[in-house]
Amino acid sequence: MTLKKSYVGILAAVLGASALLWAQQSDIIIKLVGGTMPVIAVPDVRASGEAQQHMDAFNQTLFADLQDSGLFKMAPKSMYPLEVPQRPQDFRAPAGEPPRQQRQGPWLTDWSQPPVSANYLTVGYAAVQNDRLVFFGWLYNVGQSDLNNAQLFGKVYFGSMDAAGARQVAHEFAADIMARMGAQSLAGSKIYFTSDRTGHKEVWVMDFDGENQKQLTRLRSISRFIAVSPDGTRLAFMTFAKGTPEIMMMSLETGRMLPFYNQRASLNSNPEFTPDGQSLLFSSTAAGGSAQIFQCNLNGSGLRRVGVTTAIEVEPKVNPKSGSEIVMTSGRSGPPQVYKMNLDGTDVVRLTSGEGDAVNPSWNPNGQHIAFSWTRGFEPGNYNIFIMDVASREYVQLTHGAGRNENPVWAPDGRHLAFSSNRSGSTQIWTMLANGTKVRRLTSQGRNENPVWSKN
Repeated sequence: MTLKKSYVGILAAVLGASALLWAQQSDIIIKLVGGTMPVIAVPDVRASGEAQQHMDAFNQTLFADLQDSGLFKMAPKSMYPLEVPQRPQDFRAPAGEPPRQQRQGPWLTDWSQPPVSANYLTVGYAAVQNDRLVFFGWLYNVGQSDLNNAQLFGKVYFGSMDAAGARQVAHEFAADIMARMGAQSLAGSKIYFTSDRTGHKEVWVMDFDGENQKQLTRLRSISRFIAVSPDGTRLAFMTFAKGTPEIMMMSLETGRMLPFYNQRASLNSNPEFTPDGQSLLFSSTAAGGSAQIFQCNLNGSGLRRVGVTTAIEVEPKVNPKSGSEIVMTSGRSGPPQVYKMNLDGTDVVRLTSGEGDAVNPSWNPNGQHIAFSWTRGFEPGNYNIFIMDVASREYVQLTHGAGRNENPVWAPDGRHLAFSSNRSGSTQIWTMLANGTKVRRLTSQGRNENPVWSKN
């Protein structure tokens, strides 16, 4: 397929849409994910009274957050000792002198030595206090010989007395553990996406782990290609609600539509906020002929064309660090490929090799790496997810032969990706770590696609 087609063909082909040596792969992945992971033991938390009925939600959430963080290797629960401490007072140092010390109860070496062989241990218990759930949690470095030195932190958490409150408390405890490792928790971040589960393709939002899925638009049309402002207050998207594809702007604070002037064109699509939140990039046929990249104010005024070419160019994404360059999908060399250029239209560079179709570019928050979908090495239409170091142009393939994988977007932590895939039969939203592991399905009802991951 070439890009010498109508915008309708491009919407279907472009917008819908052999690995390197291991040494290269590991180098890129280590930059994003890190090297060897420490082992953490996460025993199930017990609670007193009414709080116990919500511990399944707590334990599942805590374990999933830490497992999916990509920071730890999870010690198998089947290897845990029978005596599990719930608070610091439960630890009992061995009596006597080595090598004939006498065990007196739970101790750090129960967890640091085989078969658990952990580096870290979570300890805690929950209860009811003033009709609220209260959780007392601690993190230990079990490689230490002294209990005081082993304790990395202890904290009290409060939540509502229901499953939602238990999940919230677990998210907060996990976030504090990740912070100790110098990493960012995804708790509080949102994934926006499009879904046809109501019979129409509308914009939806959910928590980073797939919980609390909510419908945002009710236009009873086809709406997709979402962008969220950096401050999380505005949502821009393309919709056919008024006939031809136009851009709509919504306030995420009030749920109301905001004024936006659409240029007279057969296509206005693919909105993208600049990092300062003051302007919008989009793809449009406003200049006549093929779709091109334009920039405008938040209300649609102040239109400016970015770059000059006769080829179709769509999917502009602004570097979140520099704010001065974009990646995009362009047909300058024939089939769709990922290009980079300055925001003033200069220094146009093709990043992908020209093989197959390369689409859906997305910047990592570090401004150095991108993710994209590519048919390289596969039959046309069979997309997989790749990541690339933009400076060196070295790339790594993350998905392999598991359906059609498209629309990768980075999480705020720069370590995870959300993407759409039909690997389960229907197209759904999935997440994974930036090394292709920890793959997790988030949606199941209807057809779900085009995710955008926002920190707000």
